[in-house]
Amino acid sequence: MFRKRLISGIVLVILAVILVSLGGVPLLFAVALISLVGQFELYRALSIEHKSIAFIGYASTVIYYLLVMFEGRAYMTAMIVGTLMVFMTAYVVTFPEYKTEEITTAFFGMCYVSVMLSYLYLTRALGDGRYLVWLIFLSSWGCDTLAYCAGMLFGRHKMAPKLSPKKTWEGAVGGVLGASLLGFLFGTIFAGYMDEMQSPAYTCAFACGVGAVISMIGDLAASAIKRNHDIKDYGNLIPGHGGVLDRFDSLLFTAPAIYYAIQFMNEFVI
Repeated sequence: MFRKRLISGIVLVILAVILVSLGGVPLLFAVALISLVGQFELYRALSIEHKSIAFIGYASTVIYYLLVMFEGRAYMTAMIVGTLMVFMTAYVVTFPEYKTEEITTAFFGMCYVSVMLSYLYLTRALGDGRYLVWLIFLSSWGCDTLAYCAGMLFGRHKMAPKLSPKKTWEGAVGGVLGASLLGFLFGTIFAGYMDEMQSPAYTCAFACGVGAVISMIGDLAASAIKRNHDIKDYGNLIPGHGGVLDRFDSLLFTAPAIYYAIQFMNEFVI
């Protein structure tokens, strides 16, 4: 199992490096595909994957990414509101085929997976995005690793015993501080390559710190969904890692957190 997990992890890292480095259409298509697979996994966990409302969700994801591709970002909010209206129309027209919970779940799945993960591409599309996009991975994976180390060394107080018994507040603090430090070092090293930020080191440190906090919430949120529905993994697509959502759960939260933290620093602080 360890060997399988290691090989899968190496392949994932290589693919991530290639696609994120390329950016543009290849990254957009990859993120859109991952979103659709992740959306299916979530719908399957919630037992609606083959129902007609699920296909409304899949179609909404495709339309959403077409808007992203063709720079229709000004219409994204309108599109999300429109998607909700379509779901509610289906709810009314087919009543009483679906329960309220199924409709809200289908809409939630589209926003939770597809919209949140799209910020990986949107961050890459920013000015200096070829560097800033790596903060998403640095914050998420750095926090996870450093939180584990800090928790092993200093962990005493359980953070969420019912969801993740091994997570501690000491580990969480160590993860956030460690991620912020990694961000600061990253910003310092690549400061000379970033043209649109006045203080890259502090911006990267702040973004990674915010992303680290949010990534832990994302990880626990994914665990809560699995526990509520008595499943161990969302799928088995990635050998040794489970499904797409099992591997990208924290990134769903980290990507938009990094994007808006950078925007905040650029517009209101720097």
